[in-house]
Amino acid sequence: MGDVLQLDDVGVRRGSKAILDGVTWSVDEGERWVVLGPNGAGKTTIVQLASARMHPTSGAVEILGERLGAVDVFELRPRVGLASAALADRIPGGERVLDVVLTASYGVTGRWRESYESLDEGRARDLLAAFDVDHLRDRTFGTLSEGERKRVQIARSLMTDPELLILDEPGAGLDLGGREELVGALGELAADVSSPVLVLITHHVEEIPPGFTDALLLREGRVEAAGPLAEVMTPQHLSRTFGLDLVVEQHGDRWAARALVGEHRGGPHAL
Repeated sequence: MGDVLQLDDVGVRRGSKAILDGVTWSVDEGERWVVLGPNGAGKTTIVQLASARMHPTSGAVEILGERLGAVDVFELRPRVGLASAALADRIPGGERVLDVVLTASYGVTGRWRESYESLDEGRARDLLAAFDVDHLRDRTFGTLSEGERKRVQIARSLMTDPELLILDEPGAGLDLGGREELVGALGELAADVSSPVLVLITHHVEEIPPGFTDALLLREGRVEAAGPLAEVMTPQHLSRTFGLDLVVEQHGDRWAARALVGEHRGGPHAL
């Protein structure tokens, strides 16, 4: 049983369509997971389940020892940090960056009449500083670059000192420089023993930060493979996951994948 997150034979259906089908996955203390898969694989649904924003159609989901369907999700959600594009879209463009982080304390976007103590402001500033964006604290969210917004969102997701942190495609929309800066920051977060359990959702092998320990591969709502990176990140598993022949390489603590071209190409089932 996963100490932090456990999915047992989970299914999610929309009408006659199976979004997830028979997914079993266990996440324990101290682990740093990456969830990989093509569009339509079910990654967004995994995010919604793991952050207590959706209930499964079948099977069981336990988050931090609490079973969905038998717990007040409004009490559970503050224990799970979430940074996602859907959440970012709800942040007012005119919101001051410091307030973007502060308002996570109340689980709201857009400061209204809440009151915050100096301790709260100090924590928000420390988190912004940890991601090298404290100098932007008086800027408005809408004036930031995409890379700056991603860093502010991650700082916000840590404001409540969560036990589980879910990062939903944080590298989406970033150029190469922005992506590498973000990967470096996430690598530092992964290396910090005081950090929460991390789950990173991505399409791209190159976005796996140093320090991540495990991978879950999804294809068409099913688990292709799950476990330690060295066991899961093989050409066979990744080729089946993405539906094409891939060459997979490890360079130090980073991973890369590219399509296999030329006479050896023979479809994913040939590997």
